Amino acid sequence: MREIQLRDAKANLSAVVDEAVGGKPAVITRHGKKQAVVLSYQEWRRLSEVPSFGRLLMAAPVQADALPARNRSKLRKAGF
Repeated sequence: MREIQLRDAKANLSAVVDEAVGGKPAVITRHGKKQAVVLSYQEWRRLSEVPSFGRLLMAAPVQADALPARNRSKLRKAGF
C-alpha cells in the first residue's frame, strides 16, 4: 500500500480515489505519521461486514460425516 502526504492527496484527490477504486488503496500521512486510508467503497463494505457466528459455522469446510459421534452416555456426578 503506498503512502502519500496529506498535501499531495489534497492536490491529487481524484487520482487517489481512482487508484483506490482500481484496487490500490493509499495511506495518508500527516507530519510523517499514518493518519488515514483511502480505499474503495466496495472494499470498505467487505471489511466492515461482520458475519454472524452461525454463518461462520456454516462456511466451515467440514462435512457432516467428518464430525465425531456425539457421546450419549449419562452425565457424571460433580461431587460438590
